[in-house]
Amino acid sequence: MNVELAMRSSPGVREPHAVHAAPGYVLPALNAGNRALVQAWLGLALAALLGSGVFAILLVLARTPGVNALLPSADFFRVALVVHVDLSVLVWFVAIAGMLWSLNLRPFGTRLGRALAAAPLVLCGLGSLAMGVAAFVDPGEAIMANYIPLLDSAAFRFALWLFAAGALLLVLLGLLRGMPVGRAVDGSAALRFGLHASVVAAAVALLAFGWSLATVPLALPAKAYYEILFWGGGHALQFTWTLLMLVAWLALAQACGGRVGLSPRVVLLLFVIALVGVFVTPLAYLMHEVASVEHRALHTWAMRLGGGLAIAPVVLAALIAVAPLRDLRPWQRPLRAALLASMLLFVAGGVIGIDIHGSNVKIPAHYHGCIVGVTLALMGVVYWLLPRLGFAAPTGRLAVTQPWLYGIGQLLHIVGLVWSGGYGVQRKVAGSEQVLRSSGEIAGMGLMGLGGLLAILGGLLFAVVVIGAMRRRVAPGETQAENE
Repeated sequence: MNVELAMRSSPGVREPHAVHAAPGYVLPALNAGNRALVQAWLGLALAALLGSGVFAILLVLARTPGVNALLPSADFFRVALVVHVDLSVLVWFVAIAGMLWSLNLRPFGTRLGRALAAAPLVLCGLGSLAMGVAAFVDPGEAIMANYIPLLDSAAFRFALWLFAAGALLLVLLGLLRGMPVGRAVDGSAALRFGLHASVVAAAVALLAFGWSLATVPLALPAKAYYEILFWGGGHALQFTWTLLMLVAWLALAQACGGRVGLSPRVVLLLFVIALVGVFVTPLAYLMHEVASVEHRALHTWAMRLGGGLAIAPVVLAALIAVAPLRDLRPWQRPLRAALLASMLLFVAGGVIGIDIHGSNVKIPAHYHGCIVGVTLALMGVVYWLLPRLGFAAPTGRLAVTQPWLYGIGQLLHIVGLVWSGGYGVQRKVAGSEQVLRSSGEIAGMGLMGLGGLLAILGGLLFAVVVIGAMRRRVAPGETQAENE
């Protein structure tokens, strides 16, 4: 039986000594062999969010008269935007994936093995740091390619290569050292299968990036080259993030005390359905030229259909599980807030995606909703994990407010984008290039800006809550969680 042993997480906040529940959806128990690695990946994730916040400030300074003249390049706004996006999306997601996959690793018993397990973290950390440094020493041209925007400079390309090498080693570790699912199909086994499936999806994404690197014509202009280069692998990565989100939703619903109505066998089947679509990726490379419209469209089709079929049942099951809960303990309230806000944003992004026609700001509204939905779910998992690492459980008004502030801010952001998209406002333009003619267009983009500001505050508040919890360490025997 799964037993959540909860303890005193901070003075005056008392968790139950034993919360007994039916066997359910519990993430792998933390063990001494991988505790430091899990904690280090969490540290990289937090550093990425803080770094993205610094570059968000630089975005404002880049448009401030007088101050912008002191910055390294004339187009530093786009330079800062590239690094901000890569840190807040690419590095954040990979670091959280590293945290969860490390949680699911069989521990290494030798010093060499532990060094191999740490190598992906070191490479990803150095690559992330080099991205930020490149913005100042060798910015180059900012290319706003889908999925992975970049600076077309030697320094930034070197940073991406470092980060990619770390990601490759991380995926190989997940494939080779992930804990076996076992014969008994219970909730914990289903979640471990979901984690394995996300690693497989990431492996397919890396294969796609390599395939594109080998086949995309080098003679293409830089903007077209990188757009095509990252298209296939970028689409495949969405399956990885979606699978991690589904795992997070089920784990958070269980942690809140809800009873998920889906059996483990059904959940396992849903994970299989969510994974199958990623195998369209190699077919797209075999069937069509990498630069063709057909190749591009097949990736989009696979993501829309293959990635979406498993989501609705999990959303409904998680919502039904937590909706009737009233008497939540202080440490459970931030988890429920993150779960509900995550589902709201992801569903909103999915609904917007159905109504996309042409190239306007409805497209970023769609993917902002989905990406933030994933991000909020992973933030909730971080809140859940902190007590297992020996830190205090996030509690209190700030911890509950944070997911809603971030989520509602992003909801206003995407509603403003959809509003403006209805007037035909184009994507990937800013300032005077937007050519806002009517009061409706101006109002829509103003709402977008207000929502973006609230979302930035919500992201910074997450860092404040987590760092505050990490400063309140507790003795290992006082705060722990294990399966029996």
